[in-house]
Amino acid sequence: MIEFHLDRGSGVSTYLQLVHQVKQALRLGTLRPGDKLPTAREVVESLAINPNTVLKAYRELEREGLVAARPGMGTFVRQAIGGATLADHTRLRSGLEQWVSEAVAAGLDQEDLRALFTAVLADSAKEGVA
Repeated sequence: MIEFHLDRGSGVSTYLQLVHQVKQALRLGTLRPGDKLPTAREVVESLAINPNTVLKAYRELEREGLVAARPGMGTFVRQAIGGATLADHTRLRSGLEQWVSEAVAAGLDQEDLRALFTAVLADSAKEGVA
């Protein structure tokens, strides 16, 4: 089950942080179709937020077709995002961690890494790769 966390200084609304975390878990394969999301009560207790905030996030995910509420049972994942398997993600993450280590050893900081990654991603999109 996913455990939500908040970055209160991020400037991103609380409900969107919850939505983004579910989507990230779906992309990474840590949440899969059939998995149950925490109840609104559980999220409210762990994060000390308004229940309506959790319900708004869950409604947004439901509107996007990613989850479905089952009255009396909870909210469940309906579909995954992306086509890579958890094994693919693990392998790719390992390669990315190696790349980051090499980049840091070459003297790049986090902003340099973001800029380089963003540039490569943009170039790939222009070429129709990403």
